[in-house]
Amino acid sequence: MTQPIGPVMLDLEGPQLTAAEKRLLLEPAVGGVILFGRNVEDAYQVRKLCSDIRHVRGDLLLAVDQEGGRVQRIRKGLTRLPAMARIGERFVQDPEAGLALATDAGWLLGMEMAACGLDISFAPVLDVESGISSVIGDRSFGSDPQQVATLGAAFIDGLHQAGMAAIGKHFPGHGGVAADSHVALPVDERSMEEIKQRDLVPFTELAAQLDGVMPAHVIYPAFDTRPAGFSPSWLGMLRESLGFKGCIFSDDLSMAGAHEAGDPGARAEAALTAGCDMLLVCNDRTAALEVLKACEGVATKRPAKLRYGRARPDLDALSALGRWRRTHARLEALAES
Repeated sequence: MTQPIGPVMLDLEGPQLTAAEKRLLLEPAVGGVILFGRNVEDAYQVRKLCSDIRHVRGDLLLAVDQEGGRVQRIRKGLTRLPAMARIGERFVQDPEAGLALATDAGWLLGMEMAACGLDISFAPVLDVESGISSVIGDRSFGSDPQQVATLGAAFIDGLHQAGMAAIGKHFPGHGGVAADSHVALPVDERSMEEIKQRDLVPFTELAAQLDGVMPAHVIYPAFDTRPAGFSPSWLGMLRESLGFKGCIFSDDLSMAGAHEAGDPGARAEAALTAGCDMLLVCNDRTAALEVLKACEGVATKRPAKLRYGRARPDLDALSALGRWRRTHARLEALAES
């Protein structure tokens, strides 16, 4: 039976656990750890760090952003992944080959993350590229909603073949705004009909296949005046209309786009009230401590279900797998191009 865990996912200062962090991870409200570039030296060091974290708390969910292209925290010792737009371009040239590559890319990503000791990577990006979003751009599978949904489905299938959960982001779509929610609060002024016909297509088609979803720190006034991650209306649509049954992760509550909801404790309360299951608080330890205090006594079962449940592949043994060798070569070549 799945045991509840705390709803807060924290970050770490560097590539090794500090004594203070070991104490912090024992706080009941902590449910996970997310790694950033500053925590990474190479794949083997990440594996050791994950092992050290599990020695402190075996029930924590360990995560990373490893999408490919410019969002790839672990680079040394793993496959150099192309931006997903390159797979989208391959799909346009040869749909069958592009679809197969998307599946293999998801599988390879899942196998490599599992071998590093991680439970999830926050992927795939299901935003539809519009040509105006600097923060999304080539992270998207493309500008056609159906293409994003089709390739997203293949990528998810690959992750699942590797035994890893799929986390789609950023619901209901961050691709239609120019502002970056890391440094501002974007407002998407489009009509609800346009959002439904474009940005929502991948999430509508893939809700049943996704294990997790991360909503955007974006306001869509046509539907709600609150950012999606703080909106019971948006997250209610995700659950009720789209039938999503997995885990909802807030995007980082320290991002500028989240400040609309108030101080860190108020942001945590607003996200939980809206329907988020796990709250990310990164790059601001003071805010993280405030969120932990606000979440005392709160626990949830959904994130715990995402822990990697198979025997983990060995980093040194991946190259013995024919599928890994073929996919590694294709993805590296695509990344070079």
